[in-house]
Amino acid sequence: MRVLGLLCLFATALVLHAAPEGPTDAEVKARASALELAGAFSNDGFKSRDGHTFGKIAPKEAKFIQVNLYSGNQYWFIAAASGPAKRIAVAVFDEKGKFVPTELYENGAQAAAGFAPQASGPYIVRIEELSGEPATYCLLYSYK
Repeated sequence: MRVLGLLCLFATALVLHAAPEGPTDAEVKARASALELAGAFSNDGFKSRDGHTFGKIAPKEAKFIQVNLYSGNQYWFIAAASGPAKRIAVAVFDEKGKFVPTELYENGAQAAAGFAPQASGPYIVRIEELSGEPATYCLLYSYK
């Protein structure tokens, strides 16, 4: 009985300490495309924030991500989708769901929205696939 208990404990430890799965090929491609676009904003003094968000998206579907922003900063939210996505868009909303006017960039499966918030607080970023097939997206942002 004691051996069985030790085996269960060992198996549990293996599960808890298993190496995390790496990113998929689609995630790597989407992130590379988003970083490529973010590089253009770095020429204007924007710094990429550490971290990014991946997800699955389908045509006519939107994903919403809440972010906390600070007045006095400028932001660019950059999204790119892998392979079968043909066209995506990015939009920003305040905490009450009101559309926030932004400077937009759209080029097929790459899109970005830039603005300087008037008030600090939570904002919602919407990524939407306008055409194509289901795909993986990556969202990251730059600030200055």
